[in-house]
Amino acid sequence: CVGLSLNLLPSRSHAHNITQMLAKHPEFSTFNHYLSVTHLADEINRRRTITVCAVDNSGMADLLAKHLSIYSIKNVLSAHIIADYFGSKKLHQITDGSVLAATVFQATGAASGISGFVNITDLKGGKVGFGVVDSGTLDATYVKSLVEMPYIISVIQLSNIMTSPDAEAPASGPGPMNLTALMEKQGCKAFSELLKATGAVTTFQENLDGGLAVFCPTDSVISGFSAQYKNLTAAGNRPCCSAGKLSLLLYHGVPVYLSMGTLKSNNGLINTLATDGKKKYDFTVQNSGEVVSLKTTIVTATITGTLIDQDPLAVYKINKVLLPKELFKAAPPSPAPKAAHSPKASKEADSPDFSPEDQPADQTADENAAVRINGGGLVSVVLSVCLWAVSFL
Repeated sequence: CVGLSLNLLPSRSHAHNITQMLAKHPEFSTFNHYLSVTHLADEINRRRTITVCAVDNSGMADLLAKHLSIYSIKNVLSAHIIADYFGSKKLHQITDGSVLAATVFQATGAASGISGFVNITDLKGGKVGFGVVDSGTLDATYVKSLVEMPYIISVIQLSNIMTSPDAEAPASGPGPMNLTALMEKQGCKAFSELLKATGAVTTFQENLDGGLAVFCPTDSVISGFSAQYKNLTAAGNRPCCSAGKLSLLLYHGVPVYLSMGTLKSNNGLINTLATDGKKKYDFTVQNSGEVVSLKTTIVTATITGTLIDQDPLAVYKINKVLLPKELFKAAPPSPAPKAAHSPKASKEADSPDFSPEDQPADQTADENAAVRINGGGLVSVVLSVCLWAVSFL
């Protein structure tokens, strides 16, 4: 039975409707229309943390004059939807003055390299510049804030559409998702090859329509893990068959769509594609601010990037291979280093009452001696006082 902890179910307590928000601002009617036509409005509404960079009707006229296909227009507008919250205050308080922010274009998997990121720079004179990374320029500026629901949704106006050669390139309608091709394009080629070699890719593909989240170790991570992987078996202790390898790879898939917003706002235990009855093959999702970690009893991995985050599929890069306890044993704890003691202290260490956490034995002995001496002096004083008193009786 494959299940999912209730702690990881998406929250609906912060629902918002971008269409209704923009309907209050008729100067953005064209932008609003194309959000609906391209179904980006639905994408915005289902996300918990989002920033929409809107342009007015004149700005959209410049875009439409390029006569792009509706699919290319969708890519361009998706580059104006940032998968993070940027209100007016945050824009003017950017750490180090500049930040790269991932967009929905990056999350679709259609962006090449880092062309799905936007450079946001706090400029002199109170201005904030915006530019899609592949354009190499800050060709738009922040105008004003339209709607702010702190840390949930921000709708801001930009001076004009940000140009992006990659987003504006001719694009056709969506076809069947090729999971391994997506991984190979975004730095997870080694992991995709393992999926194909073991046949695990079939299980991943079969779960695509119903929802799937994949946590993909990057090429350098797989390279460093290759020796351990070659020796992996069903029991995890003898070189042999592929059952252990198959389970390990399935352990990196979850049979439900998990957006980054869900991962950042929920903690809990989660089952995987490898879960089968008594074989739990589960791990724990933990988040701290913007950092999301995946914790097994053996290792803790961190999500370092997003290949795609678009219902029903999410694929994330991680910095370590996830190691399930069903296949790997935790390393024994390292013995505590022995403290150095003087010969006298070593003798004291043989006594039942000795504790390495106590003070050195020679120092303790000296302090005890001092107490005995002071105690003897006190007794002498008391006897003298008593004899002096008797002499007057």
